[in-house]
Amino acid sequence: MNLSNVTFFVVLSLSVSNVIGYAQTFPEPLKLEQAVALAVDADPWLTGSQFTQEALNDEAIAAATLPDPRMSLMAGNFPVDSFDINQEGMTQLSVGISQMFPRGDSLSLTRRQKQQLAEQHPLLRLDRRAKVGATVSQLWLEVFKAQESIRLIEQDRALFEQLVDAAKAGYSSALGRARQQDVIRAQLELTRLEDRLTMLRQQQQAAQKLLSEWIGAPATVPLAPVLPTQSLSRPLSVPTIEYANEHTRYEWIRHHPALRALDQRIDATQTGVDLAKQKYKPEWGLTAQYGYRDNDPMGRDRADLFSVGVNFDLPIFTGNRQDKEVSAAVNRTEAIKTEKHLLGRRLMAELETASVQLARLDERQALYADQLLPQMA
Repeated sequence: MNLSNVTFFVVLSLSVSNVIGYAQTFPEPLKLEQAVALAVDADPWLTGSQFTQEALNDEAIAAATLPDPRMSLMAGNFPVDSFDINQEGMTQLSVGISQMFPRGDSLSLTRRQKQQLAEQHPLLRLDRRAKVGATVSQLWLEVFKAQESIRLIEQDRALFEQLVDAAKAGYSSALGRARQQDVIRAQLELTRLEDRLTMLRQQQQAAQKLLSEWIGAPATVPLAPVLPTQSLSRPLSVPTIEYANEHTRYEWIRHHPALRALDQRIDATQTGVDLAKQKYKPEWGLTAQYGYRDNDPMGRDRADLFSVGVNFDLPIFTGNRQDKEVSAAVNRTEAIKTEKHLLGRRLMAELETASVQLARLDERQALYADQLLPQMA
């Protein structure tokens, strides 16, 4: 290979490496919807919720299955003087099997309870996605605000530097039209501008670090310089929310996924009450046993033996056990109902707060668009 070919490949390699380095250093700007999608896709909580739901569904299937039967093998009634199997008529080799049957409808109720607990997880994931989207959007907007503020200040920085140069030139000229105070004031404004830039960079980096918790390395990518065009649906006006009674306001939020998830938990605990009541019923067991007997010493045949029986417990001392378990299940249900009530109150307060804030922001937007910006133009 001659020198010209070597030179060509070296130049080509350097060009390719520069292109790759440029692509890595300046990736595509990060848009808001991309940040939200990255955060949702990378959220381990959503994955864990999916696994928990699958585990509860598997437990529901297992809970509806009868317990495994028990088998017994026994050599019984052997004479201790000879241990001959045919010496005594009572001596036998037996095999038995027993099966327990849970109390009442315990199997079906346990399965239903597991299924109800599993059904809350799609609702919890829906609520989680919304919360992640709100959190990431807020952080993205904080980074965007700092980034654009820095960009605008950097654009005007040259004007402040020119102002300082002009003040110095006027002060040092023979005409002396600029006073020393003017120079100091111009330098002070430039210093304040530098301080403002430092503070904005601090805010930008802090918001990027918080955003990196959700999306990782893309948090440091420059953001798209344009805000997304999104419109907020407003089915309710501020006066409507302000003057509505508590029942009406609750009707607006009762389909919130967090409240619906609590409804599933309440249903599960109410099923737990029915499950606790099953303990007032006996638990039954069925036993069957076959016993083999050898011929007698004279060679005569002995009949084998077969036994069958049932066993059950007697839940008669219920005061300190069954009654308390039912009471505990009822109290758990009432506790979750209280939790739902508190969540409903908080959501109604958040609805009112967000509505008032939105109304004030609309007023400010109209003020800027109709008065402030035209006056500054």
